[in-house]
Amino acid sequence: MSPPESNHPARWWHALPHEEGKPARIQCDLCPRDCRLQEDQRGACFVRRNVGGQMQLTTYGRSSGFCIDPIEKKPLNHFFPGSSVLSFGTAGCNLNCKFCQNWDISKSRDTDRLTDAAGPDGIAAAAAAYGAQSVAFTYNDPVIFAEYAIDTARACHRRNIRTVAVTAGYMHAEPAREFYAVMDAANVDLKAFSEDFYTRLCGGHLQPVLDLLCYIRHETNCWLEITTLLIPGQNDSIKEISALSSWVADTLGPEVPLHFTAFHPDWHLQDLPRTPPSTLSRARRIAMDAGLHYVYTGNVHDSEGGTTFCPTCHAALIERDWHDIRHCDLPRDGRCPHCLTEIAGRFGTFGKPFGAQRLPIRIARR
Repeated sequence: MSPPESNHPARWWHALPHEEGKPARIQCDLCPRDCRLQEDQRGACFVRRNVGGQMQLTTYGRSSGFCIDPIEKKPLNHFFPGSSVLSFGTAGCNLNCKFCQNWDISKSRDTDRLTDAAGPDGIAAAAAAYGAQSVAFTYNDPVIFAEYAIDTARACHRRNIRTVAVTAGYMHAEPAREFYAVMDAANVDLKAFSEDFYTRLCGGHLQPVLDLLCYIRHETNCWLEITTLLIPGQNDSIKEISALSSWVADTLGPEVPLHFTAFHPDWHLQDLPRTPPSTLSRARRIAMDAGLHYVYTGNVHDSEGGTTFCPTCHAALIERDWHDIRHCDLPRDGRCPHCLTEIAGRFGTFGKPFGAQRLPIRIARR
């Protein structure tokens, strides 16, 4: 039996002026959707609700599951490569991506599927017990369970465990300041580089995501990597990939890793073909020609596209196949052993890599 729905006081909302003859409403200030909710009404994310004129988070302490994963699966290739990460999510999402590849979680309106329960301290303790160096908020977007993620991040930091956000970056500036103050790394989905794509296929807008990327990169200590899922005929043109890559290089800097990953037909875009590996390789070349130092391909077996090369002498420093590290020649100081170029990222002692395994676990509630 699943645990009962848990109403936890939410932040980042305000009461709207009362209009005579109309029910009182509150407005959520967490993300650019700015949902205005009457009594007992839920936001577009489904998990934030007006209860008695107060905003409540209904999934605090509840998860769709916990797993130990390789950090490369997030994907993060420059954040303690080879390490393990405890991953979890809840339910719901504040975007409506028609191509969602975690739709059974992110599009869920059935909170009964949240069969695992654990508080922040329990998650941190489990990460320590399993030897996970980080905890990742993933599977669905941690923006919508920000209070739970922030509390968990603080509990993790008390145990010297790092924290990772895997997110679409659709978040207002004020909550983002507190959220990213406790995140050690983030992989942000830059879903496309056109407003048309965001409005037509995601139910959102491009500019808030670009603004957040700039904030993370230039105003926080959070390590940043970016992922773009290339969908045939939708966001994979040479023109769009060139524009996206140039924006990342010029605005965020050439040292921000960019991952191009392969689409497979899912959710409401099952009539489209899979992304050909050649499209990913072409995108990688375009991005590198735009000046980016670290460009990767994902969701395919591509040893060159998975390898971290020194941007100066071009030595292969970390060789990967999908999520599996085959060889690492990068010392803990993060400098190329051949030419001493500093490789951008967060690095440490590299032992035996965790590998491509996925280890589901259960956590006792605390």
